[in-house]
Amino acid sequence: MPLLDHFHPPLYPRRHWESFHVTWAGAIADALNEQLLPDGYFAEEQAHAGARVEIDVATFADGETVARNGTVATRTYAPPEPPVVVPAAFPDEFEVRVYGGEGDARLVAAIELVSPANKDRDTHRRAFAAKCAGYLAQGVALIVVDVVTNRTGNLHTLIFEVLGRAADAGLPHGTDLYTVAYRPLVRDGAEVIQAWPHALAVGGGLPTLPLALNAELCVPIDLEATYTAACARRRLG
Repeated sequence: MPLLDHFHPPLYPRRHWESFHVTWAGAIADALNEQLLPDGYFAEEQAHAGARVEIDVATFADGETVARNGTVATRTYAPPEPPVVVPAAFPDEFEVRVYGGEGDARLVAAIELVSPANKDRDTHRRAFAAKCAGYLAQGVALIVVDVVTNRTGNLHTLIFEVLGRAADAGLPHGTDLYTVAYRPLVRDGAEVIQAWPHALAVGGGLPTLPLALNAELCVPIDLEATYTAACARRRLG
């Protein structure tokens, strides 16, 4: 199945890219759980767009909180007005998280599907890059897939910048569509991040990338097969 443009006509706005991203993440999680992950590991898709916490406007009467619907909620602690408030960007999340390890589930890998909001402005781009760099700094393997055609910019190079890595990004200059697998590990006493970058193009194919579960074990993520499955589920193509 060739890569479609989900952000311009004829697909958009008749078909919603958000629905497809959720479906694609589900197809990847299904492939991991049904075919690829060894015992003790599992994958879950996550989807969230916009801010994580929104203050609910309410009125206060007689020491009780009255919500919009008129019901009385349990009184909660109200902190004093903060002396400092700074603008922030909360990145969209369309991702698959892989958990494993002994005892409590531990995040070992993540697959991020880039959204237009992630590339919308400098603060959003840096927030996304910081999130990805944070994963890698904690030893969490990562794959980033960027098929967004209505925004420019390369988040892969920005992730390297946030990590302080003055390294060749491995993609041609001006590449806006791409996918990259990252593997953080320690080799000969040195901390390194291995990367497998691939440029993408509308009408072209999608590669198979390695997703590391630990320092020794990787599983192959067939983006072509999962993309095809997602398109079939949404009757695209």
